[in-house]
Amino acid sequence: MDFDFTPYFQEYEALRATTDAVFEKVNQSYPAEVKCKPGCDDCCHALFDLTFIEALYVNHQFNRSLPPDQRESIIEKANRTDRQLHKIKRHAAREVADGQNEETIIKRLGQVRSRCPLLNDRHQCDLYDFRPITCRLYGIPLAIGGKGHTCGLSGFTPGTAYPTVSMDKLTHSLYGLSSRLVRDMESRHHRMGEILVPLSMALLTDYDDTYLGTGPEETPEPTPHRRKRGTKCTT
Repeated sequence: MDFDFTPYFQEYEALRATTDAVFEKVNQSYPAEVKCKPGCDDCCHALFDLTFIEALYVNHQFNRSLPPDQRESIIEKANRTDRQLHKIKRHAAREVADGQNEETIIKRLGQVRSRCPLLNDRHQCDLYDFRPITCRLYGIPLAIGGKGHTCGLSGFTPGTAYPTVSMDKLTHSLYGLSSRLVRDMESRHHRMGEILVPLSMALLTDYDDTYLGTGPEETPEPTPHRRKRGTKCTT
């Protein structure tokens, strides 16, 4: 499509840079507690979703930065991961519909170990420079839904006060940027900025005119769909 995503990507990158600075500040202040180091991939097995702007950005950088053969290998892994996550979330949705305790279900989902398709056999991220904000903050104290969380491998002591990053505020900023992007694209899918998807789906989705709702004809609300070989997000 002809729309220029650059200003929105730059705004996202500025927010990302701020979070990097926050992580580094905590890392320097608490070097014994922050256990992040090369070869540690605990964060690469966490279950989390991306806002629309992050999914679009990751998709763009994935297609721009990696050679075709490497992308195809990662896509195969992403398809397997996506099928696994679909089953997990479908089961959780059934439990909620059956009246089971939602907080308990969410806590259990937070303990799910799902290998990121970008994690290679050397325990490194194939898209490290463009990894999502959640990956960049993993390992330091976070507040999610008003509750504290941190990496289980860290040395932070439960019950002790530490500088804590509010993921709710970050998510709010990402939602706001996503919604402005959808509005400025003049997309027919007005609520697309509210969509959350796992990273695997962000890699698999064709962010084309049909999906984005910017084509000449009316289309149904977007449902993430599998990428065909050789297709990509363009700017």
